[in-house]
Amino acid sequence: MTEQLDKTQLVVIGGGPGGYAAAFLAADLEMQVTLVDPAENPGGVCLYRGCIPSKALLHAAKLLNEAQDAANWGIEFGEPKIDLSKLRGWKEKVVRQLTGGVGQLTKQRKINHIRGKASFIDTSSLKIEKVDGSGEVVLPFGQAIIATGSRPAVIPSLALDSPRVMDSTAALALEEVPQSLLVIGGGYIGLELGTVYAALGSKVTVVEMLPSLLTGADKDLVKILAKRLAEKFEQILLKTTVAEMKEDKKGIRVKFAGDEVKEPEQVFDKVLVSVGRKPNSENIGLENTTIEVDQRGFIKVNPQRRTAEPTIYAIGDVAGEPMLAHKASHEGRVAVEAIAGHKVAFEPAAIPAVVFTDPEIAWAGLTEAQAKEQKLDVQVVRFPWAASGRAVTLDRTDGLTKLIIDSETERVLGVGIAGPGAGELIAEGVLAIEMAALASDVKLSIHAHPTLSETVMEAAEVFFGQSTHVYRPKRGRR
Repeated sequence: MTEQLDKTQLVVIGGGPGGYAAAFLAADLEMQVTLVDPAENPGGVCLYRGCIPSKALLHAAKLLNEAQDAANWGIEFGEPKIDLSKLRGWKEKVVRQLTGGVGQLTKQRKINHIRGKASFIDTSSLKIEKVDGSGEVVLPFGQAIIATGSRPAVIPSLALDSPRVMDSTAALALEEVPQSLLVIGGGYIGLELGTVYAALGSKVTVVEMLPSLLTGADKDLVKILAKRLAEKFEQILLKTTVAEMKEDKKGIRVKFAGDEVKEPEQVFDKVLVSVGRKPNSENIGLENTTIEVDQRGFIKVNPQRRTAEPTIYAIGDVAGEPMLAHKASHEGRVAVEAIAGHKVAFEPAAIPAVVFTDPEIAWAGLTEAQAKEQKLDVQVVRFPWAASGRAVTLDRTDGLTKLIIDSETERVLGVGIAGPGAGELIAEGVLAIEMAALASDVKLSIHAHPTLSETVMEAAEVFFGQSTHVYRPKRGRR
């Protein structure tokens, strides 16, 4: 028998960083909120199987890499002993702590959390299949926010039913450290997980069909990362595809295709398929509404994140790229404010992107390539970390801070950073872009010395030909 629930003012479908941020703000605005998600506590892919566990493991990888680098400074640690079970347990503890905290906040806000999978019956009611197997319920609603996220993409021609072939979720389970690992896909997920396994002792090979890793990222930043990864990874195969994968007694036998392939057939203990993600817009009853989906499966939304149905909104991965947790959170808050009747739109000038490899790379606003595509008159200034006192003390002088500046107005349009802590440093770039800061504003903002953040200030000084630690003739107007 299907249970009929009382109507809720707002239902949020999906409890990831976008969904729970939306639900929390709605509750803070005194809305009656129901959150539908299968997990015991909200958190979504990010907290359970993505951002958080991967960063916990990347922190361990960073420590292992620094222990190796310490030999250059006269400190020998010897061969590290890795307790994989303990490392895995620590990662899981981090996940439990954060998801448990979100669960507690859900209760404090008196949000009705239904553990289940929802689909639209029509434009004003949902069918929810409970995860405990107790049956289905029908939930009428006034407004709805779809925050169903995404899942790893699969290449049908490379689908192989074998425990030796992993997606990102399986790789994060860290069941073992294979002697050799093939990562298919040179995007941020593959490179981050490849970094973890390489630090733990795997011989990592990355294969990417395009001419560069991290397509779409700034080439200057990628070049720095690629050079470092070439030292840590066994192989990086660009302009190469996987033509065939078969399992045999020795592992996964892989055939490569490409003009620059030297060994067309190789065997790996395990393979990580990391070729992007697909939006979860299927099997949620969209056919029972007038909601529109594009060719890639993303739900079409307006600047308020409203779909073609006036009472239904969509946010996060399911509503389009970039597929980033922080983008989803802000979209969720915009959708709730729109529902509350506020004058609001999701129109960020900069959404930061961070790749948490070693070194980290991060960028916000326009890249140099995007500025050229848009035929903008810009000046590109670079401050090499070899000229940074703090970078020298860290023995990490391979970094770079880069600014894209409008030649006429001198407004900061883009910021790119490669080096340790780039993910933290990029926040200043986001603020500068959002506040329409000029190069002179950044230049005149006193930064502490010696810090890596100084490189942002000195990059702005380079624009005027006045950097203390880099000589470049004046090109700015002032």
